[in-house]
Amino acid sequence: MTADPSGIPPSGTATRTPAILVLEDGRSFSGYSFGAAGETFGEAVFQTGMSGYQETLTDPSYHRQVVVATAPHIGNTGWNDEDDESTRIWVAGYVIRDAARIPSSWRSRRSLDAELKAQGIVGIAGVDTRALTRHLRDKGAMQVGISTTELDPAVLLERVRRQPSMIGAHLADDVTVSGTRIIPAIGFKRFTVAAIDLGIKSMTPHRMAERGIETHVLPSTVSSDELRATGADGVFFSNGPGDPAVADAQVELLRAALADDLPVFGICFGNQVFGRALGFGTYKLTYGHHGINQPVMDLGTRKVEITAHNHGFAVDAPIGEDIPTPYGTARVSHVCLNDNVVEGLELKDDQGRLKAFSVQYHPEAAAGPHDAAYLFDRFIQLLADAEGVN
Repeated sequence: MTADPSGIPPSGTATRTPAILVLEDGRSFSGYSFGAAGETFGEAVFQTGMSGYQETLTDPSYHRQVVVATAPHIGNTGWNDEDDESTRIWVAGYVIRDAARIPSSWRSRRSLDAELKAQGIVGIAGVDTRALTRHLRDKGAMQVGISTTELDPAVLLERVRRQPSMIGAHLADDVTVSGTRIIPAIGFKRFTVAAIDLGIKSMTPHRMAERGIETHVLPSTVSSDELRATGADGVFFSNGPGDPAVADAQVELLRAALADDLPVFGICFGNQVFGRALGFGTYKLTYGHHGINQPVMDLGTRKVEITAHNHGFAVDAPIGEDIPTPYGTARVSHVCLNDNVVEGLELKDDQGRLKAFSVQYHPEAAAGPHDAAYLFDRFIQLLADAEGVN
């Protein structure tokens, strides 16, 4: 029999390594090893994108999460060296139904299975992901374990139930840069932006570079004095993992930027930090929004955008109200049409001029869609207005 370049044996052969998946409520699924052999734990979430799995797996926002792919066939395009959103795969584990045996993209350099093995990421294939997704949708995101070494569900369940909750988890410091990293503007430089790395994706500073922004990516632990020392014209707060309720240092940093009248733009975790800085609370969603097909309405324009999401927490803010804050008047700017979750905030001064804004979704959308790309242009305009230039 000719060797399969994916490393995955054909269906029905005896060489597949069995694996099991056990949820903290006791439900279990059987399958076979996909990626590295071993055992892993994390919070189980389902991701509804039909494409872009490489960007998903390398998104730092998935740190300590086991991702369930709802698309039934994964691995078709293999793995290339251009589409990573960070320096490594961040998911704690990967769950799929059918694994592509042979990649079919001309850009592929190796199979998905081979890359998971190389990075030590434990996965499981052959799972009824439709049933698993429906279970998580009804019961909510929960802790999960995957193992190729312990095939007794009762034994694995005990380990699953000892895992820490995502509630109260401070994870931004796990995924941030160790020092300042500068991404130059493409072409003529217009502005300098300090990007607080809470788990930033590589496409975000690229989108800003395309618009003439030199981005200084700073660690999540940066002080307000260190931020000021960059001489940045504005501040960006990135996406990232964990519970925003414990991101106190980042909240204070954002408040300091607002007090200095610096333009601020935040996405995802940055939106939640912005919400807390304005005085709003945050809460954990039942199963979160994870995918590239989420409908969001811009309440200012009434335009509906199809957007990319990856968040398990949300901002608790009243919709349709102007809320006074120490920095100006805040208002919810975007909502998810699936469940009315807050998907954006804006802050205006006493003259009604925009000072800062954020969205809960991902406008850089490396795997698409690109409906929300205009938000980077809005940030450029905000920077220009603050500088008094055209």
